[in-house]
Amino acid sequence: MKRLDALLEDGVTRRVFGAARAAVVHRGRAVYSGGTVPDAAVFDLASVTKVLCTTALCCRLFAAGKLRPDACVGDFLPGAGAAHATLADLLFHRSGLPPFLCAFADAMNANPALFDDAPHAQLRADVRHEVLRAHLAAKPTQPVGAGAVYSDIGFVLLGAVLERVGGAGLDELFRVHVTAPLGLTAGFRRVSAQLPLDRLILPTGATRPREHAPGQEALWRAPFHPGRPGEVDDDNAWCMDGVAGHAGLFGTASDVARYGQAVLDGWLPPPTPWGPDARTPGSTRALGFDTPGADAPSCGPRFGNVPPGAIGHLGFTGTSLWVDLGRQLVVALLTNRTIYGRANQQHRDFRPRFHEAVLDALGV
Repeated sequence: MKRLDALLEDGVTRRVFGAARAAVVHRGRAVYSGGTVPDAAVFDLASVTKVLCTTALCCRLFAAGKLRPDACVGDFLPGAGAAHATLADLLFHRSGLPPFLCAFADAMNANPALFDDAPHAQLRADVRHEVLRAHLAAKPTQPVGAGAVYSDIGFVLLGAVLERVGGAGLDELFRVHVTAPLGLTAGFRRVSAQLPLDRLILPTGATRPREHAPGQEALWRAPFHPGRPGEVDDDNAWCMDGVAGHAGLFGTASDVARYGQAVLDGWLPPPTPWGPDARTPGSTRALGFDTPGADAPSCGPRFGNVPPGAIGHLGFTGTSLWVDLGRQLVVALLTNRTIYGRANQQHRDFRPRFHEAVLDALGV
């Protein structure tokens, strides 16, 4: 496994990312844990939140009979623009909803007090409601099932449904139903709580809002303010007090790998077998997860090529979880690539190289 150490160190040297930590589990046994920071180092998991929290809670509630995959969004969130889409439609990213909203810009422009050293808790709660309301109002741009469109909006709605059904905040539901039974240290960091930096939390950016992602330069305008350490990278999640269905979790590589193993162990029973959405033409999306596509998959060309395939998910900050179901293999790779700017795309080449190196090291 020394090759994996060398790859991670080289990634730092070449400024692919500022820091990295990886964990690999094969057939239930931890076979690698290494990186350029200690195992206890905490990363902003970004959209890995979608599988670690939102998908996990949905599947657990489906299995318990407290939610149905075919239930409509409007059953829980009357008046939502996607009221006729089902929870499964949101999980498979086939609801027709757009990819994302720049609701954070309107919220930040209208509420400059958010940037005070200690903004009032009620202001945080009000802004969270404003941003959620904007997502509720979003309307699909194509019919359900016409195609797979990866949508943060859909997972914001799923988070709201889970809070409505669970009778608690998403952070509390995650703590009770995922963290506690699996023994994870991962969790949300509410901005209003101003939690101390009692652990090493890797930085992901210096400003709030974060700089424009490539291609988004004309979509929003808002004054930049100095960012605070230990706060969520995603601006919509930040405006939602750090707790949302699409982003907000912080955790370690060991946390993410342990969750991946729980998926292999059957702790997360899906209502349908893991695999690409057969109802949507050309979709690689599984329920809450993704699967390796035919065109340069981020997990490399071999990962998941043994039946029944693989499922995984990426996070914008440079994080990923891939689970090879056939090989009984879990790879959690966490980095903070956005520390060098959102235009830094070197991780796209690095990820498949790392996963190929894992397979080579294991000889599988």
